[in-house]
Amino acid sequence: MNYNVRGENIEVTPAIREYVEKKISKLERYFIETPEANVNVNLKVYNDKKSKVEVTIPLPQLVLRAEEANEDMYAGIDLITDKLERQIRKHKTKVNRKFREKGNADILFKTVSEEADAPQVEEDNELELVRQKSFDLKPMDSEEAILQMNMLGHSFYVFTNAETNRTNVVYKRKDGRYGLIEAH
Repeated sequence: MNYNVRGENIEVTPAIREYVEKKISKLERYFIETPEANVNVNLKVYNDKKSKVEVTIPLPQLVLRAEEANEDMYAGIDLITDKLERQIRKHKTKVNRKFREKGNADILFKTVSEEADAPQVEEDNELELVRQKSFDLKPMDSEEAILQMNMLGHSFYVFTNAETNRTNVVYKRKDGRYGLIEAH
């Protein structure tokens, strides 16, 4: 894996770079071959001394992405590695289930016996669909959709855009503002 470690309001010292590479390279144990991937790491420090770590690893079958805000940069790197590990295990469980149903395909991940040193966690329940809803999409503008979403106390709202007659989603962002997703 090729590491691209950048810093915003922080100098990326050799010690930080080495720590990032050491932690993220542990993810390689989940793959049969070490993937040729670019690991993009962005380290930010804000005025209130909080730090944020963002990692993006584009792979052929999936994109691993996580971010973590923490007072301690090293603790953030540890937590983000755990998040990426969970993403890999979830994806691996899903891929292995498909392989069992459809037969053999290109194998990206190691099997359980090959991965004896990696902690095993049962994650099938995390992918279980526990509720299904259906409803008519009302034509409205994004402002009305935001009002409806807030009135319901939800973090997103699906609606038909009155201007384009296409399905859209408004959602509340972590920063408290709103986002819009337009389907094509």
